[in-house]
Amino acid sequence: MYMRLRSLVISLYNALFARAVEKLFFHQLVTKTNNFGRSKWLGKPIWQNTFDLWIAQETIHDVKPSLIIECGTNRGGSAYFYAQLFDLMGAEGKVVSVDIEKLHDLSHPRVTYLVGSSVSDEIAGKIRKMAEEADGPVLVILDSDHSEAHVARELEIYAPMTTVGSYCLVQDGIIDELFMFRKGRPGPLPALEKYLTNHPEFEIDHDRCNRFLITHHPKGWLKRVQ
Repeated sequence: MYMRLRSLVISLYNALFARAVEKLFFHQLVTKTNNFGRSKWLGKPIWQNTFDLWIAQETIHDVKPSLIIECGTNRGGSAYFYAQLFDLMGAEGKVVSVDIEKLHDLSHPRVTYLVGSSVSDEIAGKIRKMAEEADGPVLVILDSDHSEAHVARELEIYAPMTTVGSYCLVQDGIIDELFMFRKGRPGPLPALEKYLTNHPEFEIDHDRCNRFLITHHPKGWLKRVQ
């Protein structure tokens, strides 16, 4: 009797309250951490959800990319983090990161920092050449301007550079889900959803997206399967 009642209560909670509780907790977490704005990696500002960074670490280890393409350098810490993961893995990987302005003074021998628009012909051409010359998997991370139009353009340019078996990560779709980010809408989610309707070579890796219940990148881990 107890087990049946317990199962019923859990089922009702999951059906009626779980998602609301998750969003409430996430709202509080974002507020408490200033949207993870004080997060650091070995003293370097990284400004990333630490749950999502763990999934990124697992993915980089699993895929072992020769090249990580990052659109959206910001304070430089995430590219630095990826480079040091390569160091720890003893891998040959490199990182190229682009942003419209330089906001950091970081450097690492594995990282090439570019200044310019990720959707400009000049920058896209440079990065495409690096992707073509990579001697292994290419992993793409889109984390610059999060407006729907810009993300859609980046997907058209950079998603095709993703190699089969690797990932294109579309970051910060949470803009379209959490009320506190409503001023940034429409954001990445509608862009990636529209992209997927015309590109069956990509599928959402739901395990990577939902592993820790809360994520800044809902539906964001796009695996290239063909």
